[in-house]
Amino acid sequence: MHRMMKAAGLAAALLAGSALSAQAADLKIALIAGKTGPLEAYAKQTETGFMMGLEYLTKGTMTWQGRKIEVIVKDDQLKPDLAKSLLEQAYADDNVDIAVGTTSSGAALAMLPVAEEHKKILLVEPAVADAITGEKWNKYIFRTARNSMQDAYAGAAAFPRTGEIHVATLAQDYAFGRDGVKALKDALAQLRPNVKVVFEEYAPTQTTDFTASAQRLFDALKDKPGKKVISVIWAGPHPLPKIADLKPERFGIEIAPGGNILPVMKGYRPYPGMEGAVYYYYDFPKNPMNDWLVAEHTKRFQSPPDFFTAGGFAAASAVLTAVEKAGGTNTDKLIAAMEGMSFDTPKGKMQFRKEDHQALQSMYHFRVKKDGKDENDLLELIQVISPQDMPLPIRNKR
Repeated sequence: MHRMMKAAGLAAALLAGSALSAQAADLKIALIAGKTGPLEAYAKQTETGFMMGLEYLTKGTMTWQGRKIEVIVKDDQLKPDLAKSLLEQAYADDNVDIAVGTTSSGAALAMLPVAEEHKKILLVEPAVADAITGEKWNKYIFRTARNSMQDAYAGAAAFPRTGEIHVATLAQDYAFGRDGVKALKDALAQLRPNVKVVFEEYAPTQTTDFTASAQRLFDALKDKPGKKVISVIWAGPHPLPKIADLKPERFGIEIAPGGNILPVMKGYRPYPGMEGAVYYYYDFPKNPMNDWLVAEHTKRFQSPPDFFTAGGFAAASAVLTAVEKAGGTNTDKLIAAMEGMSFDTPKGKMQFRKEDHQALQSMYHFRVKKDGKDENDLLELIQVISPQDMPLPIRNKR
């Protein structure tokens, strides 16, 4: 009898231990985003895409490799100091296995040293500053988001290869805008030497009156020979309508707005034929993952998925692919698994470059449609710009 009680007690202890072990084995992910402030729409899309990506990849079970997935969402309000402290909290207090974020490049840059200090992975999505996988990078940083150079190479590839072309840039006066202009100049020098940047205009992020900026841009271009283009690099409410209202066409000047989220690109409708390059547009990629995302998102939200929805989905795919390939969440094994790793996304295959952990990915050269069938039918595809067409420099100090 005594032996039976001991055996029962031991069995109960083993069951309790295995229950604790199962609980401890949950896959914990922190998702940090700037949900408060002018980039709120970006942050919400990232979160929606991330959660839909987990749902798709786990077939709705929200378990992976036998581990329940727990996502802890934190709002950094676009503040670098808050982003840094939230990431410290996620690693130290929440004991997350992997962190994903954030929306603002300034906030993301503040987070990089925290990942190195805690020796845990930070997957950057959707911040784009080149320094994240450049001079500020460390080996714990991976990025599914495109960087400024990828935007720039795609933008450069959208220009004709021949003919004299002069460009003036309009960008926001912070890391995103200045990185973007520098990257565009470097990309044009390499891919389109026939295109010359002759003027750079930087405006505060919250600018609403672009009259003075437009006048400086027009003055810089109006007497130039050949094709004349204002290239706009902007996050948030777009200056295109304000610039277009000032009639640059009277000087033979065109506007190249670049891709953006759907609410912004709806403002492109009055300018059919306008061309640019975009990170994602729901109708361009043709693969089962994107088909599901478009159909399911449209059913749930009565609109197709957007720019950052696809990015969030890609981040979810990268996380789960890495955990499966590494056989768990040991950081060293994750790094080894992720360097050079390919993974499926709504855009098709992405691959983390071994040298700097930047995801190599396709971009899209578009033209604004003249007559779309509905409010979201905005763009037609001119060409897919492959990673091979974007020879990104490696700028970290590995």
